[in-house]
Amino acid sequence: MRQGGEPRRVHAHDGELGAAVARAQEGDEAAFAVAYRLVQPGLLGYLRGLVGDDAEDVASDAWLEIARDLGRFKGDGAGFRGWSATIARHRALDHLRRLKVRPRSSALEQDVLDLPGAYSTYDQALESISTERALELVRGLPRDQAEAVLLRVVVGLDAP
Repeated sequence: MRQGGEPRRVHAHDGELGAAVARAQEGDEAAFAVAYRLVQPGLLGYLRGLVGDDAEDVASDAWLEIARDLGRFKGDGAGFRGWSATIARHRALDHLRRLKVRPRSSALEQDVLDLPGAYSTYDQALESISTERALELVRGLPRDQAEAVLLRVVVGLDAP
């Protein structure tokens, strides 16, 4: 249990991720590929919320650092997910400093609205309205709170 009695949120693949990271730290390249496959989609979504269309470039920089420093990581699958998000955030902030612009949310909005689904058109229309409203609300939050929402919902990380 975390503070406040709330149980820790467990991501469905954290056990597999933890095992892959441990093997990757021993030099198993295929295991690193598994860790990448499990973490990259959420990481990319998070970065799109921070840097928009430059997310893939920033993610590449982050993965270079993750690969370089993997031997120093200590923790489980959830810890690796958080550690990776921290590195990606630092690379995103560096990128934004170089561009001297504020984070953009339009790319994240477009990605969320373009996600394919197995729903009826009616359900998709209702979901789209809800998604647009949710993104409007997120954009209205202070930057640190909006980022926390992205980390929790898109990357699957839990507080703190």
